[in-house]
Amino acid sequence: MTSITFQPAVEQLRTFRDMIRWGASQFNAAGLHFGHGIDNAWDEAVFLARHALHLSPAEDDVRIADVRLLASEREDIARLFAERIRTRKPAPYLTQEAWFAGLPFYVDERVIVPRSPIAELVERTFSPWLDKVEVSHILDLCTGSGCIAIACAVYFPEAQVDAVDISSDALAVAQKNIEDHDLLERVRLIESDVFSNVPAGQYDLIVSNPPYVDAEEMANLPPEYRQEPELALRAGGDGLDIAVRIIEKAADYLSDHGVLVMEVGSSAPALEARFPDLPLLWLTFEHGGHGVFVVNKAQLEEMRACL
Repeated sequence: MTSITFQPAVEQLRTFRDMIRWGASQFNAAGLHFGHGIDNAWDEAVFLARHALHLSPAEDDVRIADVRLLASEREDIARLFAERIRTRKPAPYLTQEAWFAGLPFYVDERVIVPRSPIAELVERTFSPWLDKVEVSHILDLCTGSGCIAIACAVYFPEAQVDAVDISSDALAVAQKNIEDHDLLERVRLIESDVFSNVPAGQYDLIVSNPPYVDAEEMANLPPEYRQEPELALRAGGDGLDIAVRIIEKAADYLSDHGVLVMEVGSSAPALEARFPDLPLLWLTFEHGGHGVFVVNKAQLEEMRACL
């Protein structure tokens, strides 16, 4: 759609609520796909409109719903809505901001948009699995924007965190986020293909949201997901190319009380079939999400001994 399509709305609508209602209708009519931290047209319109007006995500919706907007403000909102429809880019790429575990992160097309349900686990400091553990070292494999590593550093203020990714582009984004959160002394970036360049060490927690999209799913991704780096999504025919490598070596890098937490999404059934004797604990989440498991070092070692 061109900007002229949106001009009647800019001229006739007046309030924040008007713009959100209209924007959500336009998104639905255009057949947009939602799944980058927001799962519906209304909330996506709110997210983009807040950004256009430079409002905090914490701003009370009820308080601002019927605020009358200047024509220039309505134009800014409509322009952002139009770009979302025209480009099919995920909304956080348009705003260059995403939220994870209650924290803001810079994002662009060099990294996937943060959206992992692992955020809930970080906010709970991985309770109950680490309740009795003095967590001093954490490893985040396939860090992307650095959101998991940085959030872990915030919620475990005494821990050192290593953040690993094979992509130098992704690490550049992670570096910016580390600087923005003033964590240069506690979060270390490592360019590595999974464990290949990770120094020998014992981590109390290894957490990973690796690529896990299988070949069939890759072939049918909506346009929004095709805007993200393929390297961060594609993981072979069954979606397990990276996950299997992590599982096979994680025990070597875990402390005796350490745990591995990993998201494999829709590839979970394939993973269970690949490792039928590994007692993976699949987690449920208050805010949605699936395909995340927890397993400890002893279980990983026992499984490996049987291979």
